[in-house]
Formats: sequence, C-alpha cells, structure tokens
Amino acid sequence: MKIPFSPPYINDDVIFEVTDTLRSGWITTGPKVKALEDEIKKLSGAKYVLCVNSWTSGAILMLRWLGIKDGDEVIVPAYTYCATAMAVLWAGGKPVMVDSDEDFNISVAGIRNAITEKTKAIIPVDIAGYPCDYDAIMKLVNEPEIKQKFKADSSVQEKLGRILVLSDAAHSLGARYKNDVNTGSETDVAIFSLHAVKNVTTAEGGAICLNLPEPFDNQQLYAELRRRSLNCQTKDALAKTRAGGWRYDIVGQGMKINMADINAAIGLAQIRQYPIIWKERKRVFDAYNREFSKYNWAILPPSICGERETSYHIFALRIKDFSEEQRDKMIDEISKNEVAVNVHFIPMPMLSFFKGLGYDIKNYPQAYKNYCGEISLPIYPQLDDEKVQFVIKTVIDSYYKVVGK
Repeated sequence: MKIPFSPPYINDDVIFEVTDTLRSGWITTGPKVKALEDEIKKLSGAKYVLCVNSWTSGAILMLRWLGIKDGDEVIVPAYTYCATAMAVLWAGGKPVMVDSDEDFNISVAGIRNAITEKTKAIIPVDIAGYPCDYDAIMKLVNEPEIKQKFKADSSVQEKLGRILVLSDAAHSLGARYKNDVNTGSETDVAIFSLHAVKNVTTAEGGAICLNLPEPFDNQQLYAELRRRSLNCQTKDALAKTRAGGWRYDIVGQGMKINMADINAAIGLAQIRQYPIIWKERKRVFDAYNREFSKYNWAILPPSICGERETSYHIFALRIKDFSEEQRDKMIDEISKNEVAVNVHFIPMPMLSFFKGLGYDIKNYPQAYKNYCGEISLPIYPQLDDEKVQFVIKTVIDSYYKVVGK
C-alpha cells in the first residue's frame, strides 16, 4: 500500500472553481482573490486580510512596512522552517534565535531574555498548527519595562510604541486559540501559508491578517499594503482594463507579490469546505493518538490544552530517547513499506547557511531534543481508516526493528 505524505485536496468543487476562473477571462488578481480574503477573514476573525503570493513575501512586506533596517533585531524560534528567518534577512534585519519549549513552540522565557533595545519585532511560530502562548507574549511586549526598552526608529514604530508581534501562522489556519479567538486574530499581524501542503492551499500563496491596535486604521493599512504588493501602483490590472482607465501612478518602492485569481480559486473552493477538511484531519490525528498512546516510547504532539486547539496540520510524533541516527533508521524502515513520512523541522542552527552566520545548535538544546526524535506522519482527508491503520502498524513495526525487539 503506497501512502504519500501530503497530496493536495482536489475534488470536483476545486476543479469547477478553477475552470470557472479560466472561462471568466480574468486569471490575475481580481474577484476570486477578494472572495478568498473575505473567507479567511471570517474564519480567522481578523480585521482585514490581504492575500499575497507566499508567506515569505508577506512577512518581508510587513517587516519593511515596520521600518526594519540594518542592525535591527527580530526574535524568531530556532525550531522552524528557514523562511521565518529568511524574511528577516531579506527585510534587512538580524534574526535572533530563541530555544523551544517541549510543545515545539518558542519559549516565552527565552523571548524575554533575548529582548534588547534593538528588538523591533517577535515572530512566534505555531509549529504543526498548535498555537503559541500569545497571551503571555502580548502581555510581555506591553510590560512597562519592556516598552521602556523599546527604541522607535520609524513612524510606524513610534505609532505602535512597542515591539510588534507578527505570528507565523503558516500551519495554523483554522486552529482555535480561545473560544472567541481563532488564530489570525490574536496578535498585531498574523500570516498564514497557503502552500501546496497546507490545510487550505492556493498552490503557492499567503494571507496577511491585520489586527493593529488604535490609532492604526486597519482598513487604510490594507489599502496601502495592497498597493505595495503591486509595485505601489495606484490602479490594479482590473481597474486599468476599464474604459479610459489606463493612467496610473507609482507612489513608492513596492514589491510584486500579489496573488492571482487562478490560485485563489483553489483555496476558495477548499476554504468553503474547511469544516469537513478540518474534521477529517482531526479523525486521522485522533486515530494516531489513540494507538500510539498505548506505547511508552511514543511522545504525542500537543493538540488540545485548555482553550487552545491545533489545526491538525502535522502529526509530529516523537520517539522517546531516540538519537538522530535511530530516528533516521526508523524512517528508512517506514519507507520500505512505501509510507512517506517527514521531519518538521531541522532546526535552523543546524543548516549550513545559518551555521555560517554563527548560529550554533548547542545554544538551543530543547530545539535539538524535539528534532532528533521527531517523525511527521501523513495526515489528510484522503486517508481512509484502512490506510491510517497501515501507517500505524508500519510505524510500530519499524520502531521495534530499530530497537531490536
């Protein structure tokens, strides 16, 4: 039985939405992008949502809007995909890496210890779709002594008067933070990824959620960022096609990172079915939890704690007391049965580029501990119960082959 790791969820509704776009004669940024923004706004509770072509470009856009410059520091977790830190570098800042807690997410105590007068933003990451402790993080940046330490170097920073919290919610679309708060609305800014393997995909894409406090006007900011995503052009392509609408102006140094309708169509069809997609992912997650909870060598990923609930994006199984080598051997054994698994993530200080910048994994012991025993299992709606049981049996058998029992 061949089990792929994360195929996209494509059904007739998705195909219809895409072909409808093709037949419309309008495939770049237009009505489908706006409809997707509205759907994400409803799901997340964000004040405004701007869709762009990737999480990374969305983060660069927001950091540039904040006024990040050479020497400015942005706190990120060491345990995340490289895009979190790459966005900081492309915006001109310096990533300051912080260790994880046992739930994979960034350590709030570590954030506190990393804050300096140069800190302009914090980018916590909802690893595997499980939300960070945003109450603690937002409380931290609003503490009088932390706000006193903050040095504003741009008009936006002066207006905010404190460190910006930009949630890397790449994995957590549809996760619940509190009964009345979903991911996407719990921080100043949150950015979802709509990449091919995510719960909702546009093949490539991202969605910036705006929740800035007063005196910011989020509606006005949405309009400004939309212009910036289109090279700061005063008219989008659709407006220019109208009779006599050819004249436009360029009012700043923008980026070309808009999402196209042909991409938005995929996500639009999926997000309208999201309750079903979420329920099916939870079914698979719960089945794994039930079976692996019987074994003392299996460390289950966080799913529900108080009011926080994961998006069920990744089932990040950890093998207790395993070394990297043992974990890798176990993955090899699993692969022999044609079950595709993954690892989320190789901590950034272990990657050649970041090692070259001076980061050392020895400074992030919990991140390394989380990583060296982690195996991400397939989790998606197309996995029927028979396939789920096959994955479970394969993983269990592979563990005992590695330990010699």
